[in-house]
Amino acid sequence: MRANRKLWAAATVCVAVVAGVTGCSKGDDKPADPFAGLTADAIADKSVETTKAATAFRMHGKGKTDGEEMTVDFSVDNKGNCKGSMKVPAGGSAEIIGTGGTSYMKGDDAFWKSTGGEEGASSDESGAMSELLKGRWMKMPSEKGAEASGPDAFCDLEQIVKDMDEETPRKGLTREADADVDGTPAAVLSKKDKGGTTTFYVAKDSAKPYILRVVTTGGDDPGTVDLSDFDKPVTVTAPPADQTVDMEELMKAAS
Repeated sequence: MRANRKLWAAATVCVAVVAGVTGCSKGDDKPADPFAGLTADAIADKSVETTKAATAFRMHGKGKTDGEEMTVDFSVDNKGNCKGSMKVPAGGSAEIIGTGGTSYMKGDDAFWKSTGGEEGASSDESGAMSELLKGRWMKMPSEKGAEASGPDAFCDLEQIVKDMDEETPRKGLTREADADVDGTPAAVLSKKDKGGTTTFYVAKDSAKPYILRVVTTGGDDPGTVDLSDFDKPVTVTAPPADQTVDMEELMKAAS
């Protein structure tokens, strides 16, 4: 399972889902453009800084990483709470929650069989892990920063926005025709380079110009990710102890 930088950059999380261009019929008054007079690069700077300041958001999308497609949908806040789900190329899926410095993951049978055990584990070993975790949550201490993996890759808001800051293009952008993202008018900014084309959609809101969507086409890691529910607290309840398996216990069983 990959860390956040891949999630943001590529799945920076499918092939482009481009919103339809909005328009007005003749005679309609167009609302004032909150970005009038700003270059595309300046709009990008403003949107990144605004999104970085959010105390919470939902991030959902689909993308390819190393040629394999993964779908994620999760919410995270700056108090260490997160919850969501993911689907992996082999067809399995898993729920993810994090709270109080601990992360939990509960996968279906296909998920554990395809991801369980150490690299090179036999089908019998992966099957044993799947049986041990059936209907239960795998519990593990949270890790922070760029090296976090597993559920922690989805639960560290600080690292997610850091990766966003580093990966979102902010120089040499072109402003395209405005569009609509789930009912919200958006300015559309794009940049082409040897790695493909990155297009992102910024809410046309002078006070809170959040990034609403990022689309990457071409290159090795195409994907689309949508952001929503900004500053909405994430409520998480840890599962009961009798429904969890501690990671240390799991590692002993695997050995």
